[in-house]
Parts: sequence; C-alpha cells; structure tokens
Amino acid sequence: MNLQDGGCSYASSANLAITGSMRRRLEDQEFTLRVYPGSLAEGTIYCPVSARKNTTAAEAIECLIERLHLDRTKCYVLAEVKEFGGEEWILNPGDCPVQRMMLWPRTALENRSGLGSGEDYRFLLREKNLDGSIHYGGSLQMWLRVTEERRRMVERGFLPQPAGNDPPSDLCALPELTERALLESLRARFRQEKIYTYVGSILIVINPFQFLPIYNPKYVKLYDNHTLGKLEPHIYAVADVAYHAMLQRRKNQCIVISGESGSGKTQSTNFLIHHLTALSQKGFASGVEQIILGAGPVLE
Repeated sequence: MNLQDGGCSYASSANLAITGSMRRRLEDQEFTLRVYPGSLAEGTIYCPVSARKNTTAAEAIECLIERLHLDRTKCYVLAEVKEFGGEEWILNPGDCPVQRMMLWPRTALENRSGLGSGEDYRFLLREKNLDGSIHYGGSLQMWLRVTEERRRMVERGFLPQPAGNDPPSDLCALPELTERALLESLRARFRQEKIYTYVGSILIVINPFQFLPIYNPKYVKLYDNHTLGKLEPHIYAVADVAYHAMLQRRKNQCIVISGESGSGKTQSTNFLIHHLTALSQKGFASGVEQIILGAGPVLE
C-alpha cells in the first residue's frame, strides 16, 4: 500500500511539473496585437505590437507611443471593439489585451483583413481628454476607408511615403548595417505581412506559410515597366526588370533563386513564370506557362 501511495504521489508531482512547464511556455509565447490608431497617426492603418499573455495595456500603449512617435504629454487608452462600428470597451492599464483577444471567436482571429467583415474584432488607440472623457475623433468606418484609400495611393506612387519609424523596404537604407539591424528590420516587415525586402537589386523573400492576395492581375499591371525600388518590393518587380532588360539590351537574363528547403523557392519560381508569361501577352494560363511549370520538378 505504501509503495502504491508513493508511486501515485510521484506521478502527481511529475504531472504538476509538466503542467507548470506548459503554462510557462504559453505565457512566454508571443502574439501580435493589431492596434488601429485612427487619426492619431495618419497614414497608418494598424500598428502591430508584439505582446505576451501577461503584457498589460499600459505596456502596449507605451510601445505604440514609441513606434508611432505620439505626443507623450497626452494620455492614451486602449479600447476593444467587438463589432464594426459597435460599442468600445476601454481597457484598464493593468488589463492584458492578449487574454482579451484569446476570448474572441476563432473566425475573428483568422479573418482580420479589415473592412466590411461581419464580426470585426479589433483594438483601437484612443486619446483621453483632460476631463477624463474619450476623444473619438469621428467615425471609425469613415477613417478606415479614407486610410485604406490613402495606403493604396501611396503604394501606387501617387502620394509620398509617410515619414516614421517603419523599417525600410531596402536594407541598404539602414543607418547601421549590422546583422542584428538586418534581422530586426526583416522581422518588423514580416509582422506587417511584408514578406519582400530589397538589398539593392537582391530580393529577400520570407515564406509566410499563408495566402497573401498580392499575386493577382492587378499587381501584374501595377509592376509592369516600373523601376526597381519605386514601389514596394515584390517578386513581380524582379521579373519585370529582367524581362524589359532582355528586350532593351537583346541579351539573355538570369535570375538566381536560392534558399533552404521549404523556404519557398518553387513557389517563387512559379510567380516569376506567371509574371513573365503575362508580360509576354500569352495569357495567365497559357500552354507555355504550364509546360515550364511542369518542367520545374525535373529541373530541381
């Protein structure tokens, strides 16, 4: 009986140790909070903030103030909204946004693309007036639509890029060219769902392991006959430069794609061929494209 009791006690202690380890890993796991600053930071639709389960709203606001260069003499609060244009719940400084976010429906966590979704859960950054009231600064729906249109105009080059602390699209523009600065810049762009980054004429690609709607005919037309670096980095831009250099110089062009297994080399090759065949006016699903795509596994 004593041996059995002792065995049970040992097993319970082991289970407690495993549970404690799993709890610590969950608390140390990083999440990305999308905080919409509204009119407080024009040109910024949302600001991604890395947070853990125990990160408080006050700590998240401090990160937002630093990244968006906001006025520190003013008071800011974090608000949670569970419906597009619905009621806002103001978080206390000690509340944990990640814990609030984990209570959202799964569909709200998977589909956070923005306008027009049925249940549009999000965090907002609001300014607090001197009398303690919240300054809302107009309709959220109107601001989102205006900001989205402004972002599209900036992408097309019709408006200048907003000045700020955003990581550069070309790593050659970094003030300090170190390995740490390179990795932090790539990590920051990845969190903004920007998987492409230039290093001069070299394109760095990070596999997002998810679908991004940046490979449709609209983007093919957008990057047609554009100088490298004029728009946001994209694999279509590299294909476009090679294609037009071949026509103008009448010389063969070579694009080298390298990376580790699973980095996305095959998919990048497919995007290159897709853009090249589109530029050559052979259609988006031409026989030539399918033949080259079919030869991909043989070449590898």
